[in-house]
Amino acid sequence: MPLEPITTVPDQSWDIFCNVVDNYGDIGVCWRLARQLAGEYGIAVRLWVDDLHSLTRLHPATDPTLAVQHRLGVKIRHWSDPFPEVEPATVIIDGFGCELPSSYLNAMSLRRPKPVWINLEYLSAETWVTGCHGLPSPRPDLDMVRHFFFPGFVRETGGLLRESELFARRDAFRSDVAAQARFWADLGMEAPHAEALKISLFCYENDNISPLLDCWANGQHRIVCLVPEGRVLPQVAAWLNEPSIAAGDIFRRGNLELRLLPFVAQERYDELLWLCDVNFVRGEDSLVRAGWAAKPMIWQIYPQNEMAHWPKLEAFLKLYSAALKPAEQVAVRRFWEAWNKGYGAAAAWPEFAGALQKLETHAGNWGKHLCHDAGGSLTANLLAFIQQIKENSPP
Repeated sequence: MPLEPITTVPDQSWDIFCNVVDNYGDIGVCWRLARQLAGEYGIAVRLWVDDLHSLTRLHPATDPTLAVQHRLGVKIRHWSDPFPEVEPATVIIDGFGCELPSSYLNAMSLRRPKPVWINLEYLSAETWVTGCHGLPSPRPDLDMVRHFFFPGFVRETGGLLRESELFARRDAFRSDVAAQARFWADLGMEAPHAEALKISLFCYENDNISPLLDCWANGQHRIVCLVPEGRVLPQVAAWLNEPSIAAGDIFRRGNLELRLLPFVAQERYDELLWLCDVNFVRGEDSLVRAGWAAKPMIWQIYPQNEMAHWPKLEAFLKLYSAALKPAEQVAVRRFWEAWNKGYGAAAAWPEFAGALQKLETHAGNWGKHLCHDAGGSLTANLLAFIQQIKENSPP
């Protein structure tokens, strides 16, 4: 059987492998990277995904029944078992250390010149990351070397995913009243009242939900809370005392208006973040997008056994709040820690809400800092790193 060829544009071809473990963070990162490589750099990209239904949630034009399809310049392949015979690309990315098929590994080892092999790792602000970023990991059994590439928030890491036109799109959308009206119309909703504080609530299960919603409903200020479909809906339904809730529903309790949104495509989620005054986000991909939105945010890190996630949260919180004055640092830390512990968020909310004006200024500065003084663009850094590996590799 002949191997499936790859058309290289201009002189690289990439295979990105994504094993969808849980939620949408892993496929979200891999899909963003694939789109940017194809759209901005003209590189031939195959994205191998074992769960196409997850990708369909992020890009609804994806057909989960097809083994091969092209979307936005990316060839999407279903990662199935047995794995098809294909010619390996010149660059191979295993997303978050996923185990590549043995037949593909063997084909990699036989290709000349050898492909560049990258393990795209998880995002972390912990200090140990800078010492591991870029390190080689020899595979004598394959006569190959895999390199670790760590996203991050400082110069010594790989930076963060960011499309070149992202800020221009964001600022144009925020100044375009008609585009904002279309956003709400597409959801079948009217735009929120101009004086309302708009909050997006994208989170995992959290015991803070009921107390915080009570706090907002009984508060003095009008709040519109926008909840995308996800794991938190049963808790929201319990607080509402509603047996069944669905996307499109709107509920009002006191000064709180609660709107349930469908799970939107990546581009529409960006727009939601741009429209809101405060963004609750979860995992890694939405944390980065909230940073680019330049609005006050609250991060719920993915919880792990024995609180293994807590040092990771503390490392990012220390970095994120470093430029704040002590009062705002305390407000951010108290609320973020309460939110992640699962209790105390309602008590910490007034202090956090009182600092929102200063936190918005800080959020804008944070995005600029990441662009100019910190890690920069992950995709550009990754391309430069691969070129360096090629130049240092034996012929």
